[in-house]
Amino acid sequence: MTGLVDRYVAWLAVEQGRSARTVEAYRRDAERYVEFLVARGSTPVSALPRDVDDHVGWLRNNGLSVASVARGLAVVRSLHRFMVAEGERPDDPAADRDGVRVPAGLPRPLDQDDVLRLLEAAAGEGPIGLRDRALVEFLYATGARISEACGASLGDVDLSSGTVRLLGKGARERIVPFGVHARDALVSWLGGHGRAALAPGTGAARTDRDALFLGGRGRRLSRQVAWDVVRRAARRAGITRDISPHVLRHSCATHMLVNGADLRVVQEMLGHASVATTQRYTGLDGSQLFEMYAEAHPRARR
Repeated sequence: MTGLVDRYVAWLAVEQGRSARTVEAYRRDAERYVEFLVARGSTPVSALPRDVDDHVGWLRNNGLSVASVARGLAVVRSLHRFMVAEGERPDDPAADRDGVRVPAGLPRPLDQDDVLRLLEAAAGEGPIGLRDRALVEFLYATGARISEACGASLGDVDLSSGTVRLLGKGARERIVPFGVHARDALVSWLGGHGRAALAPGTGAARTDRDALFLGGRGRRLSRQVAWDVVRRAARRAGITRDISPHVLRHSCATHMLVNGADLRVVQEMLGHASVATTQRYTGLDGSQLFEMYAEAHPRARR
C-alpha cells in the first residue's frame, strides 16, 4: 500500500500541479485512510462504500475539525478516482459519498485603527526589529499569503515601481503593488543595518541567499517564525483576540473594498481563482454597508 500512496502523491504533484504543502497534507490523509482499512482487514483495493463512511465517522469521532474531516474525505475520493484511472480496481467505492459541508463563516478583519497600532508595535531595535516591521507592513500592503511572503526572493521586489511578484496557489504568478509605507519599511530592512546584518555567507544555499525575509540565523524566514512575529506585535499592541498573518490578508481586502476598490481588482490582487472566494470579504457590518450604499447608489438620497 505504500507504493500506491507514493504513486498517488506523485500524480498529485506532477499531473495535478499541487503545491508541496498540499501534497504532503494529502499524503498524510491517504496514509491515515490506508492504516484505518488495514486495521479492519481491508485495503483500498477491496474497500467498500461502508468502509469509506466508517472512515469519515472515525475522523469525526477523533476530534478533527469539520474542515479536516472534509479534506480527509476529499483525499479518499481523489485516491479512489486515481485507482480507477490507473486500473487498480474497476469500481469507485467513494463515488456516491457526499462531501462534508464546511460552514463558510466570514473572516474577521481588524479595523483600521487596530492595524495602525499593530504596525507601530511591530517596530523594534536592530535588524530583527527592521525585519518585523517590514514583514507586517508587507503583509498588510499586499494581502499576501504568509507562504507567499516567506517564499518571496530579492529579485521579486521592485522598489522603484512599488511592486512584488508573488507565487500563489497552483504556481500562479501575479504582480501586486504596495504603498509608500511598505516601501519605506522594506528599504530600511534591505539596508546595511537590516538584512545585511543577517545575510548568510556565499556558501549558504541559494534559497537562503536570495530570500527577501530572513530568520535570525540567516536562513529563509519560516512560516512559523512569521506567525510569531505577527502574534508578538498584536500582544504589544494590546490586541486581545487571536491574530494570524491571514487576518492581515483579510484586513487588506476588506479595507480596500470599504474604500471603494472594485471586487475584481481585489480578486486579482489576492490571487483568487474565483471571484466567489473574494466575495467572502464583503461581509461588512451594517453601518459600513449603509454608508457605502448612501455614497454609491444614485437613488439613495434626495
